[in-house]
Amino acid sequence: MSGYYRSPSPGDGQPGAGQGGAAGFGARRRSSGRSAVLVGAGVVLSRLSGVAREAVLGAFLGTRGSADAFGAALRIPKLLQNLLGEGALSAAFIPVYAQVIDEGDEEQAGRLAGAVAGLLAVLTGGLVLLAIFLAEPLTWIVAPGFAGARRELTVVLIRIMAGGIGLIVMAAWCLGVLNAHRRFFISYVAPVLWNTAILAAVAAAGVAGLAETGIAEAAAWGVLVGGALQFVVQVPAVVSLVPRLRVSLGLRLRGVREVARRFGPAAAGRGVVTISSYVDVILASLLATGAIAYLDRAQVLYLMPISVFAVSVAAADLPELAREQDSRQRLHERLTVGAARVLLFLVFALVAFVIFGRPIVGALYQRVNFTADDTYVVWLVLAAYSLGIVAAGLSRLLQNTCYAAGDTKGPARIAAGRLVFAALGGLVLMIQLDRVGVIDGEIRRLGDLPAFWLLGSEVRQTGDIRRLGAVGLALAAAVAAWLELGLLRRRIRRTLGLSPPFGRLAGRLLPAAVTAGLVGYLLTRLLSGAPHLLTAPVCLAAAGTVYLLVANLCGQPAARHLLLPLRHRFWSARRS
Repeated sequence: MSGYYRSPSPGDGQPGAGQGGAAGFGARRRSSGRSAVLVGAGVVLSRLSGVAREAVLGAFLGTRGSADAFGAALRIPKLLQNLLGEGALSAAFIPVYAQVIDEGDEEQAGRLAGAVAGLLAVLTGGLVLLAIFLAEPLTWIVAPGFAGARRELTVVLIRIMAGGIGLIVMAAWCLGVLNAHRRFFISYVAPVLWNTAILAAVAAAGVAGLAETGIAEAAAWGVLVGGALQFVVQVPAVVSLVPRLRVSLGLRLRGVREVARRFGPAAAGRGVVTISSYVDVILASLLATGAIAYLDRAQVLYLMPISVFAVSVAAADLPELAREQDSRQRLHERLTVGAARVLLFLVFALVAFVIFGRPIVGALYQRVNFTADDTYVVWLVLAAYSLGIVAAGLSRLLQNTCYAAGDTKGPARIAAGRLVFAALGGLVLMIQLDRVGVIDGEIRRLGDLPAFWLLGSEVRQTGDIRRLGAVGLALAAAVAAWLELGLLRRRIRRTLGLSPPFGRLAGRLLPAAVTAGLVGYLLTRLLSGAPHLLTAPVCLAAAGTVYLLVANLCGQPAARHLLLPLRHRFWSARRS
């Protein structure tokens, strides 16, 4: 087994092993269920605030040039956040740091955390300066299809946002420390402050009557302020948990080299979601105006269930998997329980987004500058993404299992293959679908098919018709997600001897999914003339209730666990 540390067991005689200190040193094995709930609660609040942010941006910027510019510029901090922050740092830092905590050595834990913080600060500080001075070439790299005012605005926005990059990455370092100490809620709810800062800046600029470019610049300043708030709010908790924190540049300190060794492959693997999103922006910039805005609005909804359920389970399990990497039985148990939880929610998300996603999108976004045709296109993009939502969620669990066992190169290679497949497939599909559009609520062909080249520049820049090129990118991403899941399952089976029963767990949900889909479809037909604000919650409540009940009857373990308190209450009421 690769890895610098071995998980101490109760009989090892390790200092503090099996003892639960206030700061989390020497913590014993425990279920990650409560931790997943805390992560999920934080992520729910964070994602809801993200939806509110996108709704306000959509209302004031619509889906035109300024919205595209803001979406493209925002990819720079998001890219570095995932490459250097939450994804790679968590995968490289948490397993090593968690095992140092279990040894009970507070001095070593403080040195390791401080050295990682110091090295990360230097690295991100240099990248911030590069982003400021190289904003123009970065704009060309991020959005090569932009020209004129859209390109100039993107350059300005990148320079404003750049200052928040380092702060967002340092906030991710706080997340790593807190998660290793089994403190989850504050680090996952902190992005609420980031979203709130952007929302407040946009709302203030809109009320002040600024033009679209002024509102976009205000939103960029919100990114900067929000990054600072997201970092500062976590610092007190980190200091209280690591009283002997010593910030340094000690690359030779014990454990630091192991973190650095894992970091590169983890950055390549965990950053694939953001890199893929970055490639999507490059390709979408070559489509008709509005494509990037459509992707942004759809991705916020698509990523919500993945973040709330798959990421919460994976984040809560990572420290425990690192502590239990020597036991194949425990790894298999955690993976099976986690998959049951993830599948329960993501299968319903697939049904909801595909069958009645249109009223959901309309209820959230359709107002002011966001039209009914915009709602239709975003729904189609969301439905296409959702075809791969189950695979994307399960892949997060398998990636974490690999990382906990010290295998970061395998997932990285698989992720690279997924990225290439999605990019090539997306390029082919987007060229075709950019010649199909939505006009007055109807899908119409707008050019000859099949097509072999991009639309002309003048046609793409006008943005007077809602075209479906972004749907092609989403479809390719969905197929690539299933490819990645298949390759990860094969690697887990070969390297760790684990064979998680994904098929059996998913099969138990098939009757529930079909029933819920039928209920949702009938309700959308019945309420076809009603406002989206009425149709969406009715469909979600009715279909969701039916889904849970049928899943429980079919013996899905996560559904039974979820409904257990209701059954106990009902049984107690009957007996009384």
